[in-house]
Amino acid sequence: MNTETVKFIRPVKTSDTPQRWSVPDVEALFKLPFADLMFRAQQVHREHFDPNAVQLSTLLSIKTGGCSEDCGYCPQSAFHNAGVENRKMLDVSEVVKAAKAAQQSGADRFCMGAAWREPSAEDMLSVVEMVKAVRGLGMETCATLGMLNDEQTEQLRTAGLDYYNHNLDTSPEFYGDIISTRDYQDRLDTLERVRRAGMHVCSGGIVGMGENLTQRAGLVAQLANMNPYPESVPINNLVKVEGTPLAQTEDLDPLDFVRTIAVARITMPTARVRLSAGRQQMSDAIQALCFLAGANSIFYGEQLLTTGNPEAERDRALLDKLGMYPFAEKH
Repeated sequence: MNTETVKFIRPVKTSDTPQRWSVPDVEALFKLPFADLMFRAQQVHREHFDPNAVQLSTLLSIKTGGCSEDCGYCPQSAFHNAGVENRKMLDVSEVVKAAKAAQQSGADRFCMGAAWREPSAEDMLSVVEMVKAVRGLGMETCATLGMLNDEQTEQLRTAGLDYYNHNLDTSPEFYGDIISTRDYQDRLDTLERVRRAGMHVCSGGIVGMGENLTQRAGLVAQLANMNPYPESVPINNLVKVEGTPLAQTEDLDPLDFVRTIAVARITMPTARVRLSAGRQQMSDAIQALCFLAGANSIFYGEQLLTTGNPEAERDRALLDKLGMYPFAEKH
């Protein structure tokens, strides 16, 4: 596709929705010459953010393994034999200790993740106490607990939860190839409940699961066309774990991952685009390109839920090398 074909791409506007992206328009962004795509993404990024500031978030697994969902990428699924030990929910005191350590290391958002389809009433009582305690430290709070009902979203809102994470994972068309125990609409319904309760939405997806370009564009379009789109958009590069169905999936070209970051930035200009899972396998150069493409949030610390993450010292060294700094240190 030549540049004359794509440089005038604009979101489709309707009277009901201020901005709307069709899948073909998003796919056309992916097909832009790399330098043109990066230039456009950097322009959008600078319109809305300090281009050298990055938010540091830490993610803690508060309940690990034994999940009743069959997500093909997830080592915590009870359907897979990935060697993840099932562990009961952490005590509130353990979560607070971890949050304090994250805060002292420079993180300003603390995310709590639990491996289950949906929380029970008893689970929610513990989570509410965790949210209140972490919020009391002065940190932004985020939780990812699976599907929620209206009562549970209200409990979390009352506790002071800032963000609720519930990823769409992939496009509607590819979703059934990855997960069979939960419908795509189930995910959208939970996000709608979070919105109605007045909390911020954190929602993104995973690339490199074998999807084609149109399906990758479909994920971005689905996110960008939410009204409003998520305030936080984690973009994950598949971490292939032995024992999961996707362990032998062909690697995604690193520059295609950078393109995904750039397209997310262009289509969701004011969102925090988070460079999430898969960073441990990325070179400093690819991460630098992701920041140039508009990523301005990372998970910070040595581990995500069950997979590795670059050590905090390595992250600090990279940010220093790039002349970047944690958002919290400048605000």
